[in-house]
Amino acid sequence: MEERQLPGFIMCVCTGKCPGFKAMDIWDFINQVRIELPVEYGFIHPQLCEEDGDRFLADFLKSHRKLIIGACAPNMQRKMFKQAFKDAGLDIKKDAVMLDIRDMTNEKAFGIVEKALKELGIEEE
Repeated sequence: MEERQLPGFIMCVCTGKCPGFKAMDIWDFINQVRIELPVEYGFIHPQLCEEDGDRFLADFLKSHRKLIIGACAPNMQRKMFKQAFKDAGLDIKKDAVMLDIRDMTNEKAFGIVEKALKELGIEEE
């Protein structure tokens, strides 16, 4: 039986000072995602749109793992990360789900991530 590869979840918090995340306890949220949802891992990056974020994403995408990114506007994420996915041989439209989780409570954002997993065909066991 072939083992399924679970997606990774990255939460970008825009330096941690973005007012869009003040309704959320980001540490409780990321822990709930990584413990309760079928993801290989979940972690927080401070600012994926910066140069070190570009370098990190380039390295991370070498795993060819599907990815969910919870951060700012999905259209901006696609513009910023398009080249990194292309360089890694991935299709950003098929291999990633970009979510805007700003101005949400933990509960609301968690539901959005759950829905994204279902869209990727990943169901909780």
